[in-house]
Amino acid sequence: MEQRYVGRSGLSVSRLGLGTMTWGRDTAAEEAAAQLRAFAEAGGTLIDTADVYTDGETEKLLGRLLRDTVPRSRLVLSTKAVLTPAGRRPRDASRRHLIAAADASLARLGVDEVDLWQLHAFDPEVPLEETLAAVDTIVASGRAAYAGVCDYTGWQLAAAAAGQRAVPGRAPIVAAQVEYSLLARDAERELIPAAEYAGAGVLAWSPLGRGVLTGKYRTGVPAGSRAATPHFADFVKPYLDERSRRVVESVATAAEGLGVSPLSVALSWVRDQPGVVAAIVGARTSAQLSGALQSEELTLPLEIREALDDVSAD
Repeated sequence: MEQRYVGRSGLSVSRLGLGTMTWGRDTAAEEAAAQLRAFAEAGGTLIDTADVYTDGETEKLLGRLLRDTVPRSRLVLSTKAVLTPAGRRPRDASRRHLIAAADASLARLGVDEVDLWQLHAFDPEVPLEETLAAVDTIVASGRAAYAGVCDYTGWQLAAAAAGQRAVPGRAPIVAAQVEYSLLARDAERELIPAAEYAGAGVLAWSPLGRGVLTGKYRTGVPAGSRAATPHFADFVKPYLDERSRRVVESVATAAEGLGVSPLSVALSWVRDQPGVVAAIVGARTSAQLSGALQSEELTLPLEIREALDDVSAD
């Protein structure tokens, strides 16, 4: 699998990342192990998780797999902190919380250091300088090798990156994770240009439009799909509208003409967009992951990319 550098850093990752949000709840331990093994065997390196996934159980499961399934040394391990669903407020980017959260993640993962540690959201209640100082401490102390942000707006990323560049020796922001797909192109307006300016590589989460771009919802909501589960139904619902239907049909038409799956077309489109370092897929099953891995064989013809650009434009 092709490896790409993350922004203007020396960190390289596979252009397809493996997301773990469903591990420990919708994806059992045995299935997660099979996914991790298949991903690593295909040359995948980037594993993305977060401290809040399944209330910390995802990190614990991943930690066991790093000991028993795939060696830690073969992977680029990324986690996040800031969100506090059980706390007194939904986000906490204070120095106190971030350092404690980083230590808790390392303990659950059973490692001394992660490769990429990301701020999971912007917290307007905490001075950005305090948040960035905590990032510096986490990197300087060896808890993380590199730092990034997730779901920041363009100006928030620019402010964070500029603040880090202003003082020599501070940890640069090398990655910006954001939702990006043929159904979610808002990042193109500000975030992606800001990332280019800041020297940060874009990590695209939900590159399959929360699963909708696979075509599975073309005739309804299948049993067992995310949209059929109570904890993900509202997550998928925004992309079950008429605009999305037109985009999905265009993806399906392109896939039929190329003799590949709609999944491969949608994933290849976002994976090769300017500024994107990796597309992070959250497969619930090994079969879904296998379909994503097959996209490595596909490079979309220019005319198809342009047609998809047109039909998905807002």
